[in-house]
Amino acid sequence: MFKLIENHTNTKTELLAGLTTFFTMVYIVVVNPVILADAGVPFGQVFTATIISAVVATLWMALFANYPIAIAPGMGLNAYFAYSVVGGHQGITYQTAFAAVFIAGVIFVILSLTPLREKLIDAIPENLKHGITAGIGLFIAFIGLRLTKIITAHPTNLVGLGDLHSASALLALVGLAITLVLMTLRVNGAIFFGMVITGLIAFFTGQLEFNQGFMALPTLPEGLMIANPVTALTDVIQHSLYAVVFSFILVTIFDTTGTMIGVANQAGLMKGGKLPRAKEALLADSVGTAVGAMFGTSPTTAYIESSSGVAAGGRTGLTSLTVAILFILSAFFGPLVSSVSGISAITAPALIIVGSLMMGSIAKIRWNELDEAFPAFLTVLSMPLTSSIATGIALGFISYPLLKLVKGKWREIHPLIYVFAILFFIQLAFLQH
Repeated sequence: MFKLIENHTNTKTELLAGLTTFFTMVYIVVVNPVILADAGVPFGQVFTATIISAVVATLWMALFANYPIAIAPGMGLNAYFAYSVVGGHQGITYQTAFAAVFIAGVIFVILSLTPLREKLIDAIPENLKHGITAGIGLFIAFIGLRLTKIITAHPTNLVGLGDLHSASALLALVGLAITLVLMTLRVNGAIFFGMVITGLIAFFTGQLEFNQGFMALPTLPEGLMIANPVTALTDVIQHSLYAVVFSFILVTIFDTTGTMIGVANQAGLMKGGKLPRAKEALLADSVGTAVGAMFGTSPTTAYIESSSGVAAGGRTGLTSLTVAILFILSAFFGPLVSSVSGISAITAPALIIVGSLMMGSIAKIRWNELDEAFPAFLTVLSMPLTSSIATGIALGFISYPLLKLVKGKWREIHPLIYVFAILFFIQLAFLQH
């Protein structure tokens, strides 16, 4: 079913890759409820909704697209939901905001059924694709360093070196060293085993504790958030949430598209610059967004942490099927998941190493041509500095056609690039992001 032999992989490798991806991204089942709690949504509601949306979308990716890409509610999109949509608009409750997410998800499904999103992947210039992959690599490495306080906020320089004697930094550095040794020795599943060893060290040094036990039944305190699509549409119209819906659609399209290109490039799944079965893959996050909103979570997106599973050897949907099954199991292990994912030093080494692997794409950029190189450079630079994949892609999309116009090469550019350059300019200049 998953064409393992054709993709030069095997069951054991795919299962290990799925475990690796799951453990690098499972933090979302704790972090997402914490962020949406600031908008007033009950923790238990978001915890369960996060898992439901992740399972539905990742299963779709596994069974219909056969890609090792996992999907869950996106970081950044949840903050936009909590602080800009609910917190930034008077009279907008989280129930109304979920209506906007649901409508965005439905429009998203319709867009994914058309050739638009597939054509967009084909239309993105090669150098921007390489820039997106490298930028994501830099971004996730930066996340790993920041989460473990190896890099911290600085009052003058914005960022600086943290306290390397802190328990979190020391554990992350030890875990990084162990994982690098395993990878250098070409141990299969090196990233996953690195996390297991780091987790054991954390447990025996007292950093990892299981105070709340291991298991608890999942709950949905408020039931379905969106039961009637007509009511959801009425809420959006009544509160004039058109800009909110547009922002959700635009950011999610490019977050997911960018991540898929990055992960597929890393896994060697792109064929002649195109992504096979793109429509099936792109439908996964749009279906996940609509379903997630019904239960009570912000939009879903393809996870850059999927690249850690690819680095561990994942090449097919069996990897993402493993992730989906583990998410189902995690619904009953809320306290255990909360404890493990609360220690960022366990998963951070995987993010840092995968970041270094993805940076390899930077060598493929044509640096001797400024009109090709600078938009790619801007994409790479701005992703970690703005903590947003979509913003990095936006700046690349805006600068690329501008430089081509100046050089008189405007005919070389696909019309879709011009359309999205204008849309991104409007979003960055006039809408909340």
